Amino acid sequence: MATLRATLGLPATSAGIAEAAALLRAGALVAFGTETVYGLGADATNAEAVAGIFAAKQRPRFNPLICHYPDPAAPFADVAATPLAERLAGMFWPGPLTLILPRREPGRVALLTGAGLPSLAVRVPAHPVARALLALVGRPVAAPSANRSGRISPTRAEDVLAELDGRIAAVLDSGPCAVGVESTVLDLTGPTPVLLRPGGVAAEALRAALGGRLDRAGPIAAPEAVRAPGQLASHYAPSLPVRLEATSVAADEALLAFGPPLPGAGAVFALSVAADLTEAAARLFAGLRALDASGMARIAVMPVPRHGLGLAINDRLARAAADRPG
Repeated sequence: MATLRATLGLPATSAGIAEAAALLRAGALVAFGTETVYGLGADATNAEAVAGIFAAKQRPRFNPLICHYPDPAAPFADVAATPLAERLAGMFWPGPLTLILPRREPGRVALLTGAGLPSLAVRVPAHPVARALLALVGRPVAAPSANRSGRISPTRAEDVLAELDGRIAAVLDSGPCAVGVESTVLDLTGPTPVLLRPGGVAAEALRAALGGRLDRAGPIAAPEAVRAPGQLASHYAPSLPVRLEATSVAADEALLAFGPPLPGAGAVFALSVAADLTEAAARLFAGLRALDASGMARIAVMPVPRHGLGLAINDRLARAAADRPG
């Protein structure tokens, strides 16, 4: 992929969406906003374009990508339409739920998109700009988060530019992301559904929809065992070390606060003074980015409840605090 001088910023207008779709169809990389985070899109049927995602993100090729579609029926052109998958699609799509299903053969989606696995990760985003873009492209769009691999996911167009300016063709600016954490990933390839990544759809809602049939997979240490995005133990990481479950804070620490902030920090970012999990999820990655640039020695994180969106928040924080590879 040729290095570009600068990334084109496109407004979320009819003209901007049309230009972004034309770039994707031509094999270029375009970042776009969804309700979760900004994704880095490429034509999922074009192996060379998909390879560009891995190059731009410096992402290991064992890590599969999610294919995005404009409506709930569209993914089943590329994956098995099991009764359970169709029922969940009817309940949660469009929305922040990714399903992993056996891929149809012969398939149009490039093998590299799914890291050579016999399955594909698919979802239908709820953001109207994303869905309009996907409809114009007319092909599945592979789109991991639009940041360098392992780094903090972007929730604004300016976050994308901070990470990838000059590495991609364009960013379609559809404003800040409402959910702020990635989609929930549910593996439906086995006899029992397995939650691979908590996210924008709460585990409690999935468990209720599945009649309690829901297993949970932990973080993956061995790269060859990865089945879906966001499974690696170290991920979503700022440059500064992260200390979790902080009940006190030092003057050389930056505080990521939930509820009323602890006193004494050198810098503070409040996820939600009112201790609202929805607000906290939407502000999580912006907070990590802000504190990472604070000049403090480390980031201290106040406890966050482990229910609803709190499960996804704690998952991202645990990966941000994990030992870094290498």
